[in-house]
Amino acid sequence: MKVLKRIINSKYFMVVLWTVLIVTIWEIFAFIVQYTKRTPVNVLPHLSGILESILSTKTINGSQTALQMVLVNAGATLSRAGIGFLIGTALGFVLALLMNLSGTVEKVAFPYLMLIQMIPVLGMAPIILALTGDIGTSRTVIAAILTFYPVATNTLAGFKGVQKEKHELMYSYAASKFQVYVKTLIPACLPSFFTGMKIAAPMAVTASILVDTLQGGIGLGCLLSQSLKGAMTRYVFWQIVLLSAIVGILSFVLIGAIEKKVCPYNQKTKG
Repeated sequence: MKVLKRIINSKYFMVVLWTVLIVTIWEIFAFIVQYTKRTPVNVLPHLSGILESILSTKTINGSQTALQMVLVNAGATLSRAGIGFLIGTALGFVLALLMNLSGTVEKVAFPYLMLIQMIPVLGMAPIILALTGDIGTSRTVIAAILTFYPVATNTLAGFKGVQKEKHELMYSYAASKFQVYVKTLIPACLPSFFTGMKIAAPMAVTASILVDTLQGGIGLGCLLSQSLKGAMTRYVFWQIVLLSAIVGILSFVLIGAIEKKVCPYNQKTKG
């Protein structure tokens, strides 16, 4: 009983349980779809079929396998999303710092920050494309904008959440404003900053894929559209879905690992 209780209380147990549950539900619906007449085709394959398409050496465009096509297009999409994410993260942190330094900056910037976030990506894409005049640049800008908001708001909340006693302690030691920020406020806001990054990373990838479907060219979204329209095997669609999920999870895990290295004091507090 003790061994069973230890397994159930393990942090990996729920991960395994949810994985088994999702796979089981997927396969049940795949069997339902398989034996249901649908037009034009059965759209939900078995997981074994997706795995087989990943390992297949059969070319689908004369020179590339399905996996090779997905990886080449993923490189283009993820590079744009990554650059946009880094730019948005840097600008979001700087804006949060400025808003915390100046109430005037916060009053002026925060409403516009909210307004930008409320504009749908589908409505934002043509506007950004018209302003930049370049498809690749517009996708990077959109990824940066979607990263900008969660990083800025979470970091600002981190600054605002520092206890008044810590401010008073620093000032009692005659610390300058620069020292207060470097020694107290910035270290204290880093957990919130990383929370914003965890929220923003999957959003940047999702936005890049979505904008790809609208603007054409090379990218996962373009490949996704072609697959859905029947221009190539539908397994390409499911490979993209699987890859996107993996990238989203890995980005969250990677940022969490960086947070543990940068903010060990936060981990000790949680424990």
